[in-house]
Amino acid sequence: MNKLLILSTQAEKYSDLIKTADLPQLEIKLASDIELARVQISECNIMLGNPALIREVLASAEQLEWVQSSWAGVDHLCGKGLRRDYVLTSPKGVFGSLISEYVMTYLFALERGLFAMRSNQQEQHWQPLGYRPSHDIRLGIIGLGSIGRQLAQTARHFGLRVTGLNRSGSPCDEVDRVFTADDLAGFFEELDYVALTLPATPQTRHFIHADVLKLMNPSAVLINVGRGSSVNEADLVRALRNGVIGGAVLDVFENEPLAPDSELWKLANVYITPHTAAMSFPVEIAGVFVENYRRFLRREPLLHAVDFESGY
Repeated sequence: MNKLLILSTQAEKYSDLIKTADLPQLEIKLASDIELARVQISECNIMLGNPALIREVLASAEQLEWVQSSWAGVDHLCGKGLRRDYVLTSPKGVFGSLISEYVMTYLFALERGLFAMRSNQQEQHWQPLGYRPSHDIRLGIIGLGSIGRQLAQTARHFGLRVTGLNRSGSPCDEVDRVFTADDLAGFFEELDYVALTLPATPQTRHFIHADVLKLMNPSAVLINVGRGSSVNEADLVRALRNGVIGGAVLDVFENEPLAPDSELWKLANVYITPHTAAMSFPVEIAGVFVENYRRFLRREPLLHAVDFESGY
Protein backbone atom coordinates (compact mmCIF):
# COMPACT_ATOMS: atom_id res chain seq x y z
CA MET A 1 0.00 0.00 0.00
CA ASN A 2 1.36 3.42 -0.99
CA LYS A 3 0.83 6.24 1.46
CA LEU A 4 0.44 9.78 0.12
CA LEU A 5 0.84 12.85 2.29
CA ILE A 6 -0.75 15.96 0.82
CA LEU A 7 0.94 18.99 2.36
CA SER A 8 -0.97 22.09 1.33
CA THR A 9 -3.42 24.64 2.67
CA GLN A 10 -5.80 23.11 0.11
CA ALA A 11 -5.08 19.51 1.15
CA GLU A 12 -8.75 18.54 1.45
CA LYS A 13 -9.51 19.85 -2.04
CA TYR A 14 -6.60 17.86 -3.50
CA SER A 15 -7.74 14.76 -1.65
CA ASP A 16 -11.31 15.01 -2.94
CA LEU A 17 -10.11 15.37 -6.51
CA ILE A 18 -7.66 12.47 -6.30
CA LYS A 19 -10.26 10.21 -4.74
CA THR A 20 -12.53 10.66 -7.74
CA ALA A 21 -9.87 8.86 -9.83
CA ASP A 22 -10.31 5.75 -7.66
CA LEU A 23 -6.59 5.02 -7.61
CA PRO A 24 -5.62 1.56 -6.31
CA GLN A 25 -3.22 0.82 -3.46
CA LEU A 26 -3.27 4.39 -2.17
CA GLU A 27 -3.91 5.68 1.31
CA ILE A 28 -4.18 9.47 1.61
CA LYS A 29 -3.13 11.55 4.59
CA LEU A 30 -3.66 15.30 4.89
CA ALA A 31 -1.64 18.11 6.42
CA SER A 32 -2.31 21.82 6.06
CA ASP A 33 0.85 22.84 7.90
CA ILE A 34 4.30 21.58 8.85
CA GLU A 35 3.39 20.45 12.35
CA LEU A 36 0.62 18.17 11.08
CA ALA A 37 2.95 16.85 8.39
CA ARG A 38 5.68 15.92 10.89
CA VAL A 39 3.27 13.65 12.75
CA GLN A 40 2.53 11.60 9.62
CA ILE A 41 5.51 11.91 7.29
CA SER A 42 7.63 8.99 8.50
CA GLU A 43 5.29 6.34 7.08
CA CYS A 44 4.54 8.03 3.73
CA ASN A 45 6.41 7.20 0.53
CA ILE A 46 4.74 9.85 -1.67
CA MET A 47 4.20 13.57 -1.10
CA LEU A 48 2.18 16.15 -2.99
CA GLY A 49 2.12 19.85 -2.29
CA ASN A 50 3.90 23.11 -1.65
CA PRO A 51 7.70 22.73 -2.14
CA ALA A 52 8.48 25.33 0.52
CA LEU A 53 6.53 23.34 3.12
CA ILE A 54 7.79 19.98 1.90
CA ARG A 55 11.37 21.15 2.35
CA GLU A 56 10.76 21.58 6.09
CA VAL A 57 9.86 17.90 6.56
CA LEU A 58 12.02 16.36 3.85
CA ALA A 59 14.63 14.97 6.23
CA SER A 60 11.96 13.13 8.22
CA ALA A 61 10.41 11.37 5.24
CA GLU A 62 12.05 8.00 5.86
CA GLN A 63 10.11 6.09 3.19
CA LEU A 64 10.10 8.78 0.53
CA GLU A 65 10.19 7.69 -3.11
CA TRP A 66 8.45 10.51 -4.98
CA VAL A 67 7.39 14.15 -4.52
CA GLN A 68 4.88 15.82 -6.84
CA SER A 69 5.26 19.58 -6.58
CA SER A 70 2.18 21.76 -6.82
CA TRP A 71 4.31 24.71 -7.92
CA ALA A 72 6.19 25.31 -11.16
CA GLY A 73 9.21 26.54 -9.19
CA VAL A 74 10.95 23.74 -7.31
CA ASP A 75 14.10 25.57 -6.21
CA HIS A 76 13.12 25.03 -2.55
CA LEU A 77 13.89 21.34 -3.06
CA CYS A 78 17.00 21.63 -5.22
CA GLY A 79 19.37 23.49 -2.92
CA LYS A 80 22.78 22.21 -1.96
CA GLY A 81 22.78 19.81 0.97
CA LEU A 82 19.19 18.67 0.48
CA ARG A 83 18.53 14.99 -0.11
CA ARG A 84 18.07 13.78 -3.67
CA ASP A 85 17.29 10.11 -3.15
CA TYR A 86 13.76 10.37 -4.55
CA VAL A 87 12.03 11.43 -7.77
CA LEU A 88 10.82 15.04 -7.87
CA THR A 89 8.23 15.94 -10.50
CA SER A 90 6.81 19.31 -11.47
CA PRO A 91 3.39 20.16 -12.92
CA LYS A 92 4.90 21.17 -16.26
CA GLY A 93 2.35 22.28 -18.83
CA VAL A 94 -0.15 23.52 -16.25
CA PHE A 95 0.93 27.13 -15.89
CA GLY A 96 1.70 28.19 -19.45
CA SER A 97 -1.81 29.34 -20.31
CA LEU A 98 -2.16 31.29 -17.05
CA ILE A 99 1.17 33.05 -17.54
CA SER A 100 0.19 33.85 -21.13
CA GLU A 101 -3.07 35.40 -19.96
CA TYR A 102 -1.19 37.58 -17.47
CA VAL A 103 1.50 38.78 -19.86
CA MET A 104 -0.90 39.55 -22.69
CA THR A 105 -3.33 41.29 -20.32
CA TYR A 106 -0.69 43.76 -19.16
CA LEU A 107 0.90 44.11 -22.60
CA PHE A 108 -2.37 45.12 -24.25
CA ALA A 109 -3.45 47.23 -21.28
CA LEU A 110 -0.27 49.27 -21.67
CA GLU A 111 -0.48 49.35 -25.46
CA ARG A 112 -4.08 50.54 -25.42
CA GLY A 113 -3.46 53.04 -22.61
CA LEU A 114 -6.09 51.51 -20.32
CA PHE A 115 -4.53 52.86 -17.14
CA ALA A 116 -4.31 56.38 -18.58
CA MET A 117 -7.85 56.22 -19.94
CA ARG A 118 -9.18 55.10 -16.59
CA SER A 119 -7.52 58.12 -15.02
CA ASN A 120 -9.00 60.34 -17.72
CA GLN A 121 -12.44 58.88 -17.04
CA GLN A 122 -12.19 59.71 -13.36
CA GLU A 123 -11.30 63.28 -14.29
CA GLN A 124 -14.05 63.42 -16.96
CA HIS A 125 -11.37 64.18 -19.51
CA TRP A 126 -12.00 63.17 -23.14
CA GLN A 127 -8.68 62.40 -24.83
CA PRO A 128 -8.30 59.74 -27.51
CA LEU A 129 -5.00 57.87 -27.15
CA GLY A 130 -3.12 56.27 -30.01
CA TYR A 131 -1.88 52.69 -30.09
CA ARG A 132 0.02 50.28 -32.31
CA PRO A 133 -1.42 47.30 -34.16
CA SER A 134 -0.21 44.04 -32.67
CA HIS A 135 1.94 43.16 -35.69
CA ASP A 136 4.14 46.16 -34.86
CA ILE A 137 4.80 44.98 -31.29
CA ARG A 138 8.01 43.06 -30.62
CA LEU A 139 8.16 40.67 -27.68
CA GLY A 140 11.29 38.91 -26.45
CA ILE A 141 11.01 35.90 -24.14
CA ILE A 142 13.93 34.91 -21.91
CA GLY A 143 13.50 31.24 -21.05
CA LEU A 144 11.98 28.89 -23.61
CA GLY A 145 10.72 26.10 -21.39
CA SER A 146 7.10 24.97 -21.56
CA ILE A 147 5.84 28.29 -20.16
CA GLY A 148 7.95 30.44 -22.45
CA ARG A 149 6.95 28.44 -25.51
CA GLN A 150 3.25 28.66 -24.71
CA LEU A 151 3.57 32.39 -24.17
CA ALA A 152 5.23 32.66 -27.57
CA GLN A 153 2.39 30.72 -29.20
CA THR A 154 -0.19 32.98 -27.59
CA ALA A 155 1.65 36.16 -28.60
CA ARG A 156 2.03 35.01 -32.19
CA HIS A 157 -1.68 34.19 -32.28
CA PHE A 158 -2.27 37.91 -31.76
CA GLY A 159 0.24 38.73 -34.48
CA LEU A 160 3.16 39.89 -32.34
CA ARG A 161 6.71 39.44 -33.56
CA VAL A 162 8.37 37.10 -31.06
CA THR A 163 12.01 36.21 -30.44
CA GLY A 164 13.45 34.06 -27.67
CA LEU A 165 16.59 33.48 -25.67
CA ASN A 166 17.80 30.23 -24.15
CA ARG A 167 21.06 28.69 -22.97
CA SER A 168 21.74 26.47 -25.96
CA GLY A 169 20.43 28.54 -28.85
CA SER A 170 18.62 25.44 -30.07
CA PRO A 171 15.78 26.16 -32.50
CA CYS A 172 12.27 26.71 -31.16
CA ASP A 173 9.33 26.55 -33.54
CA GLU A 174 7.26 28.92 -31.41
CA VAL A 175 9.53 31.95 -31.94
CA ASP A 176 10.88 33.70 -35.03
CA ARG A 177 14.49 33.56 -33.87
CA VAL A 178 16.48 32.19 -30.93
CA PHE A 179 19.39 34.00 -29.27
CA THR A 180 21.80 32.99 -26.52
CA ALA A 181 23.38 35.06 -23.75
CA ASP A 182 26.41 35.53 -26.03
CA ASP A 183 24.36 37.98 -28.13
CA LEU A 184 22.28 39.90 -25.65
CA ALA A 185 22.67 43.12 -27.64
CA GLY A 186 21.19 41.40 -30.69
CA PHE A 187 18.35 39.93 -28.65
CA PHE A 188 17.30 43.20 -27.02
CA GLU A 189 17.57 45.24 -30.20
CA GLU A 190 14.21 46.84 -31.04
CA LEU A 191 12.23 44.86 -28.42
CA ASP A 192 9.16 46.60 -26.97
CA TYR A 193 8.55 44.04 -24.21
CA VAL A 194 10.82 41.50 -22.51
CA ALA A 195 9.18 38.64 -20.60
CA LEU A 196 11.21 36.63 -18.09
CA THR A 197 10.10 33.03 -17.57
CA LEU A 198 13.34 31.82 -16.00
CA PRO A 199 13.53 29.27 -13.16
CA ALA A 200 15.51 30.05 -10.02
CA THR A 201 18.98 28.53 -10.41
CA PRO A 202 22.50 29.75 -9.58
CA GLN A 203 22.97 30.46 -13.28
CA THR A 204 19.87 32.67 -13.58
CA ARG A 205 20.44 34.68 -10.40
CA HIS A 206 20.53 38.40 -11.29
CA PHE A 207 20.50 37.59 -14.98
CA ILE A 208 18.95 41.03 -15.38
CA HIS A 209 21.36 43.61 -13.97
CA ALA A 210 22.52 47.16 -14.75
CA ASP A 211 24.60 46.31 -17.83
CA VAL A 212 21.82 44.18 -19.32
CA LEU A 213 19.17 46.82 -18.65
CA LYS A 214 21.27 49.32 -20.60
CA LEU A 215 20.89 47.10 -23.68
CA MET A 216 17.12 47.50 -23.63
CA ASN A 217 15.32 50.27 -25.47
CA PRO A 218 14.40 53.30 -23.34
CA SER A 219 10.71 52.62 -24.01
CA ALA A 220 10.87 48.85 -23.39
CA VAL A 221 8.89 47.19 -20.59
CA LEU A 222 10.26 44.30 -18.53
CA ILE A 223 7.69 41.68 -17.44
CA ASN A 224 8.89 39.19 -14.82
CA VAL A 225 6.69 36.13 -14.38
CA GLY A 226 9.52 33.69 -13.64
CA ARG A 227 11.39 34.03 -10.37
CA GLY A 228 12.31 37.18 -8.49
CA SER A 229 15.94 36.13 -8.08
CA SER A 230 16.57 36.58 -11.81
CA VAL A 231 16.44 40.37 -11.43
CA ASN A 232 18.78 42.60 -9.45
CA GLU A 233 16.09 44.80 -7.94
CA ALA A 234 18.43 47.62 -6.91
CA ASP A 235 19.67 47.91 -10.49
CA LEU A 236 16.12 47.72 -11.80
CA VAL A 237 14.96 50.53 -9.52
CA ARG A 238 17.77 52.77 -10.76
CA ALA A 239 17.01 51.93 -14.39
CA LEU A 240 13.30 52.69 -13.94
CA ARG A 241 13.95 55.88 -12.03
CA ASN A 242 16.49 57.17 -14.56
CA GLY A 243 14.60 56.28 -17.73
CA VAL A 244 16.96 53.53 -18.83
CA ILE A 245 13.84 51.41 -19.59
CA GLY A 246 10.22 52.42 -19.92
CA GLY A 247 8.61 50.34 -17.21
CA ALA A 248 8.20 47.00 -15.48
CA VAL A 249 5.39 44.57 -14.73
CA LEU A 250 6.48 42.48 -11.75
CA ASP A 251 4.72 39.47 -10.28
CA VAL A 252 7.74 37.97 -8.49
CA PHE A 253 10.41 39.48 -6.25
CA GLU A 254 13.71 38.61 -4.59
CA ASN A 255 12.00 38.61 -1.21
CA GLU A 256 8.28 38.01 -0.83
CA PRO A 257 6.10 39.63 0.24
CA LEU A 258 7.67 42.79 -1.18
CA ALA A 259 8.82 44.99 1.69
CA PRO A 260 6.66 48.08 2.37
CA ASP A 261 9.73 50.30 2.05
CA SER A 262 10.71 49.00 -1.40
CA GLU A 263 11.05 51.82 -3.91
CA LEU A 264 9.25 49.68 -6.46
CA TRP A 265 5.93 50.49 -4.81
CA LYS A 266 6.34 54.21 -5.48
CA LEU A 267 7.46 54.21 -9.13
CA ALA A 268 4.71 55.29 -11.54
CA ASN A 269 6.10 53.10 -14.32
CA VAL A 270 5.91 49.89 -12.27
CA TYR A 271 2.93 47.52 -12.03
CA ILE A 272 3.02 45.10 -9.09
CA THR A 273 1.04 41.92 -8.47
CA PRO A 274 1.56 39.58 -5.46
CA HIS A 275 2.88 36.41 -7.19
CA THR A 276 -0.51 35.56 -8.64
CA ALA A 277 0.22 35.42 -12.39
CA ALA A 278 -0.19 31.64 -12.34
CA MET A 279 -1.83 30.20 -9.26
CA SER A 280 -1.88 26.48 -8.49
CA PHE A 281 -5.42 25.26 -9.10
CA PRO A 282 -5.92 21.85 -7.43
CA VAL A 283 -8.00 20.42 -10.27
CA GLU A 284 -5.08 20.77 -12.70
CA ILE A 285 -2.34 19.67 -10.29
CA ALA A 286 -4.40 16.67 -9.21
CA GLY A 287 -4.70 15.62 -12.85
CA VAL A 288 -0.91 15.61 -13.20
CA PHE A 289 -0.58 13.60 -9.99
CA VAL A 290 -3.14 11.00 -11.08
CA GLU A 291 -1.36 10.37 -14.38
CA ASN A 292 2.00 10.10 -12.64
CA TYR A 293 0.65 7.81 -9.93
CA ARG A 294 -0.54 5.35 -12.57
CA ARG A 295 2.94 5.44 -14.04
CA PHE A 296 4.39 4.99 -10.56
CA LEU A 297 2.36 1.80 -10.09
CA ARG A 298 3.54 0.47 -13.43
CA ARG A 299 7.13 1.43 -12.58
CA GLU A 300 7.30 3.64 -15.64
CA PRO A 301 9.29 6.90 -15.80
CA LEU A 302 7.29 9.72 -14.23
CA LEU A 303 6.30 12.73 -16.29
CA HIS A 304 8.16 16.01 -15.79
CA ALA A 305 10.92 14.65 -13.55
CA VAL A 306 13.19 17.41 -12.28
CA ASP A 307 16.97 17.38 -12.62
CA PHE A 308 18.14 18.45 -9.16
CA GLU A 309 21.37 19.87 -10.55
CA SER A 310 19.78 22.19 -13.09
CA GLY A 311 16.75 22.93 -10.93
CA TYR A 312 14.11 22.19 -13.56
